Amino acid sequence: MANHKSAIKRIRQTEKRRAYNRVFRSRARTFVKKARVAIAGTDANAAVEATRSAIQDLDRAASRGVIHKRNAARRKSRLMRQLYQLTQAK
Repeated sequence: MANHKSAIKRIRQTEKRRAYNRVFRSRARTFVKKARVAIAGTDANAAVEATRSAIQDLDRAASRGVIHKRNAARRKSRLMRQLYQLTQAK
């Protein structure tokens, strides 16, 4: 346990930040997973819409500093590449 007043405050701040970041990180992961499932499916329109939602959420997480902007860019790039391969296959 922390012994200094400043360390106690830092623990409180860190816990608050962790809970805040966790919401956005988890939400982004969920949208990416839904997009991957949609891409693996048969409906191309659903895949496009799910990918668009995932990209928006990744941008939101990156703008809030929850994930790094290059991390978001990498994930978006991979999703778009998978979506492109789906549209080229059909």
